[in-house]
Amino acid sequence: MAEEAALDALRDMFRYHAWATLRLIDFCAGLPPEQLEGSVPGTRGPVLDTLRHIVRADYGYKMRFKVHSKPELEDEDVPSLERMRAIFAGESEIWLTLLGRLQEFDITIPANPQDDPPWPEAPHARNLLLIQAIHHGNDHRTQICTILGSKGLEIPWMDAWGYWASERAPRSRAAH
Repeated sequence: MAEEAALDALRDMFRYHAWATLRLIDFCAGLPPEQLEGSVPGTRGPVLDTLRHIVRADYGYKMRFKVHSKPELEDEDVPSLERMRAIFAGESEIWLTLLGRLQEFDITIPANPQDDPPWPEAPHARNLLLIQAIHHGNDHRTQICTILGSKGLEIPWMDAWGYWASERAPRSRAAH
């Protein structure tokens, strides 16, 4: 019972991750191209590049679980917001499937001494990848919102409260 409750919470975290990312992609799709090229100090870079980075990295985290037969996504694989949305929407369901099979995975991330800072080997890194996927998405969505907000744009409501009000509360009311 406790394990199922924990798994349900984890599923909600990944549903939130998908909802917030797709919401941001949809918002950005309505902006003129020049708004997507902007950046501010302290962020990863331009909006469009950062969205591509979110989509590619999320795909890469799942690759470590060996659920893909395709190679990692390259820049040219996600050229447009429409393509990014399609990739991310489809890929988001894979997380939910993976969460039900976590006990099958024992992942070792190899050392990468060329990273800055150097990365040591990380055995038994399944949970690390889950945490990183959620953190990475939040971090870069926040950076994009900082860029857009600095231009005076009103950013979409994408926090956990917004997710719950939009996605979970309607289901809770319908169940009663």
